[in-house]
Amino acid sequence: MRVETHTHTPPSPAAAPAPDLPCADVLGIPLALTDYEGTMDWMDSTIASGHQACLSAAAVHLVMVAREDAPTRAAVLHSMTVPDGQPLVWALRALGHRQASRVYGPELMARFCERSAQTGTRMYLYGGRDQGALVQLVLNLRRRFPGTKIVGGYSPPFRPLDHEERHAVAAEINRSKADVVWVGIGQPKQEHWMEDMRELIDAPVLVGVGAAFDFHAGLVPQAPGWMQAIGLEWAFRLVQEPRRLWRRYARYNPRFVAGFARQLAAQRAGR
Repeated sequence: MRVETHTHTPPSPAAAPAPDLPCADVLGIPLALTDYEGTMDWMDSTIASGHQACLSAAAVHLVMVAREDAPTRAAVLHSMTVPDGQPLVWALRALGHRQASRVYGPELMARFCERSAQTGTRMYLYGGRDQGALVQLVLNLRRRFPGTKIVGGYSPPFRPLDHEERHAVAAEINRSKADVVWVGIGQPKQEHWMEDMRELIDAPVLVGVGAAFDFHAGLVPQAPGWMQAIGLEWAFRLVQEPRRLWRRYARYNPRFVAGFARQLAAQRAGR
């Protein structure tokens, strides 16, 4: 995809390292106790410090897959993970973390694009259903957030990349001098990709945001705010994409409820 070029000032080597975010475990997965501003400040601090990190916006599905699949668990534990799903926020609050707040991947992406128009942060987009969808995403973001610096993009094939493709993609991202790579290829595929590519990519921050690309490209409607607030976004998405999502929700939602009930009971018994 043809993109504009912009000047880029590398971070100072003397800059302080990015601070850690406080976390609490839900079913063995550490979830950050933060909000949108705190997450974006963490991203900016990581960029300024010259450190490298991955950020994942986790739904219940990702937490449950990480419990069953060791490579997924390793990838998630190597990332800073924020609670994308409202049920995860409720779980954190039930455990006593009243400050827990949802950091919804699509909303985080939108807010950071708005901020980046002022800060000059350079962004690369990895994902999208096809190249046409990716171009539409770029157009929508630039129209909505004038001044946003999107310095490249790639819509990968659905199959895994081979060795040469992996290195070619990494080289393209590095040539773009991106500060942030947004990754929208679905969970847990995007977590595996970030884990696999982290050492090859110079960009300080890789962020997995799931369906955000489809939402912002206008390909899939988002659940109304009231449905998100009461934890029924999954039902809205199931109606939109039943063939793709029904097995996921039928398998993992009941297991999450049962697993967390045990965790909560154990915590209360420990008190």
